[in-house]
Amino acid sequence: MKKIGKSMFMGLLIVSMIGLLVAGCGGQKETTKAAEKETPKSKLMVIITPSHSNPFFKSEATGAEAKAKELGYEVLTLVHDDDASKQNEMFDTAIARKAAAIICDNAGADATVAAVKKAKDAGIPTFLIDREINVTGSAVSQIVSNNFQGAKLGGEEFVKLMGEKGNYVELVGKESDTNAGIRSKGYHDVIDQYPGLKSVARQSANWSQTEAYSKMESIIQANKDIKGVICGNDTMAMGAMAAIKAAGLKNVIVVGFDGSNDVRDSIIGGDIKATVLQPAFRIAQMAVEQADKFIKTGATGEKEKQLIDCVLINGDNAKKLETFAVK
Repeated sequence: MKKIGKSMFMGLLIVSMIGLLVAGCGGQKETTKAAEKETPKSKLMVIITPSHSNPFFKSEATGAEAKAKELGYEVLTLVHDDDASKQNEMFDTAIARKAAAIICDNAGADATVAAVKKAKDAGIPTFLIDREINVTGSAVSQIVSNNFQGAKLGGEEFVKLMGEKGNYVELVGKESDTNAGIRSKGYHDVIDQYPGLKSVARQSANWSQTEAYSKMESIIQANKDIKGVICGNDTMAMGAMAAIKAAGLKNVIVVGFDGSNDVRDSIIGGDIKATVLQPAFRIAQMAVEQADKFIKTGATGEKEKQLIDCVLINGDNAKKLETFAVK
């Protein structure tokens, strides 16, 4: 066997050492890549809702924030004031900041579609609460109260309180909001079965307490014999009740929808007679939980559209209501 010279041996040794180092570096890169895949790129969750001056939307934001922080996320909370253009800018902000997910109570069933799709194309999943959009496949989840079921509950209670007869007024929410139409349809699905109940006015007060007061004030001037008012949300119910009191009318039945603490107190005080609770706080937390699961596993395990049943609140259980939840 031919002997290997000292210089040749040293050369082979150096080549072997370089090979080991290169292999080691390559392995380290693969390990780093694997770790990157396992760890979410962002820990920011963006929460977008209408104005917090409405306690319902504030409850959504509070619930989502608490759950997101509990799960280890940073939170950016934004308010779109039901302005689709403003909401679009907020989606741009979420995309620019490479958010892990967006939780949104949207500013319009049609107007929000492009923003949600834009986020999806940027790799950011959107989880909608309270209001649906008019397409499927863009948002990961659309978790909403069963507004039709809830409105039928409210309608049944209204008919009972009215004694199945009398003139009544309906105050409708924002016309571009899907929920406004669904609730009105649910009310009429029940009320229209009773010929003794006569609608003397139906107007939109855009979910606003101030606008409801103003609209109701005008309606009362033309209709002194109103026996009841059924409202698309609690904020409008509060405005209607204030206008009824200011006009000196007595024993007018007012029913709302949402389950706010303000209407709870009014029910306990004997003014507003009933409302329908949609569990805003819990729905917002469900959206965050599903977002967290989706970020970590790529799936929620749930259908995109999820309906959560509502609960009737009246004098029997009003004291158990606290921040859009029954104790």
